[in-house]
Amino acid sequence: MKTITIEGQLRSEFGKKATRLLRSEEKVPCVIYGGAEIVAFSAPATAFKNLVYTPDFQIAEIKLEGKTYRAILKDLQFDTVTDELTHIDFLELVEDKKVVASLPLRVVGQSVGVKAGGKLVVKLKTLKVKALPKDLRENLELDVTNLNLNENLRVEDVKADGIELLNSPRIPVASVVMTRQLKQEEAAAEKEAKKK
Repeated sequence: MKTITIEGQLRSEFGKKATRLLRSEEKVPCVIYGGAEIVAFSAPATAFKNLVYTPDFQIAEIKLEGKTYRAILKDLQFDTVTDELTHIDFLELVEDKKVVASLPLRVVGQSVGVKAGGKLVVKLKTLKVKALPKDLRENLELDVTNLNLNENLRVEDVKADGIELLNSPRIPVASVVMTRQLKQEEAAAEKEAKKK
């Protein structure tokens, strides 16, 4: 799995004044939860670019004054006016403790329904999961090869070993819908059949 390394400094001062000073230096205040202790730190905003602005699920390896923490993104906050990153919450990965995360959904295969002229519509881009850190992966795969026209694949159709899916099992994830052109062709064929 892809890992991004972030080097930061532990924070000793808290409050609005200290936070404003950090942001003026183009640093982002961050917190790591979920481990033996809560760790507050800051790092340059540029260090988070490859972690925040990507659809990929990645692990952050945070290096703070000789100690390394493995964590995943839990929450982001942006400035409402400037859209700059203002705060990040991380969840520390502890080997025997399950974590809740959102994994991207990757559609694989060429659908039978698409070959027949339909259009594939993906309704969910990510799924909420609960798993041990060792079972986390970059994405969940959904095979749409056997998906026909006007059929759905639901959350319950996504298979992932060692991962518990937290979304409702009946929610549609992907479907093949009829295109306008295909509807027109079918209507034209029906008219021809009625004429005969």
